[in-house]
Amino acid sequence: MKGKILDFKADTGAGVISAEDGQRYSFTAAQWQADTDIRAGVAVDFVAAGAQAEAIYVDTALVSGSSKKVAAALFAFFFGVFGVHKFYLGYTKQGVIMVLAFVFGFILLGLPSLVVAIIAFIEFIIYITKSDAEFEQSYVRNQRPWF
Repeated sequence: MKGKILDFKADTGAGVISAEDGQRYSFTAAQWQADTDIRAGVAVDFVAAGAQAEAIYVDTALVSGSSKKVAAALFAFFFGVFGVHKFYLGYTKQGVIMVLAFVFGFILLGLPSLVVAIIAFIEFIIYITKSDAEFEQSYVRNQRPWF
């Protein structure tokens, strides 16, 4: 069955999944079968056993971020100081901030431009090192604009 994690409490190791059948299923961290962290909002595929969810996996059918991940990483590396990777991922406000900081940085002796270049390079490294599922979850679905 497919669903979405509504809530997960790390201290108790318990959570709730809202399934496509309209029901809610409780689960424990022991049922988590994926390599990623358990977080609210993650699309999952699981087996329903009464009111419990078992054998919980990240729903890979919804993960399609690999092509977006590679393109965003390349944009961050080659054109990151202009915020191209931000525009590509749909973060217009953050892209404009990067462009303006880079352009006006030349007026202020280059320091803001250097900071923007460092941020772009860090984001390139982060994009490349994340798995496709983590990238999709963080930057496409959850709309995480920075780092």
